[in-house]
Amino acid sequence: MQLDLNGRHALVCGGSQGIGRAAAQELALLGANVTVLARSAETLAPVVDALPRVHAAQNHGFIAADMADADTLRRKVESAANAASFQILVNNTGGPPGGPAHTAGSAAFVAAFGHHLLAGHTLLQAVLPGMREAGYGRVVNVISTSVKEPIRNLGVSNTIRGAVASWAKTLATELGPYGITVNNVLPGYTRTQRLEQILADRTRATGKPREDIEQAMLASVPAARFADAAEVAAAIAFLCTPAAAYVNGINLPVDGGRTQSL
Repeated sequence: MQLDLNGRHALVCGGSQGIGRAAAQELALLGANVTVLARSAETLAPVVDALPRVHAAQNHGFIAADMADADTLRRKVESAANAASFQILVNNTGGPPGGPAHTAGSAAFVAAFGHHLLAGHTLLQAVLPGMREAGYGRVVNVISTSVKEPIRNLGVSNTIRGAVASWAKTLATELGPYGITVNNVLPGYTRTQRLEQILADRTRATGKPREDIEQAMLASVPAARFADAAEVAAAIAFLCTPAAAYVNGINLPVDGGRTQSL
């Protein structure tokens, strides 16, 4: 199986923690040069220092940019791409706050649309010339199992994640002829700050002990445990490799079997 990413350059968003940081680790272990992106240079610098270097030519770096500032995001990523083009893009960013859809203000939907779909589109356009020139591109969007089955009390997130999934499927058709694949990874309950946020929100909303909330969530997971970020990262990394060249336009749940639909 061809998993070698030597000479490939990966841009990993949300790379300072959680699934993004774990994905950066896995891609580096496969030989890729990795650039991690998040808002704070202060948090990104130690991440870069800790990334594996499995061959002498491997080089890692970071971009400090806010996904909500499209103009600055485009400028910084285009500048990095001009210096060393990207062949891999991992779109990963924290989800919108919880709450039902019917009580959410329109501003919440607009903000989430910009933070997720429009930011991802900005990044895609910044890195696409390098992918087309190389005849090799891997775009992996880290979204949610809600694109298959909406999750209760995540109304804005459910809506926007679905839009990102449809955007990705459209791109898979458009970009496939250029050797570029576009896929979505759908994490289940994963031990990240996002899970901590969901647990805290549900504890406040119900008044139940955190342990009871956790057990109720795990009751829906056949694997009977939360995932580690590295387990989701392994799926992301595989989709970025030459071995996954014919996997295109899919939604891949990494959820311990929780999603009941096919």
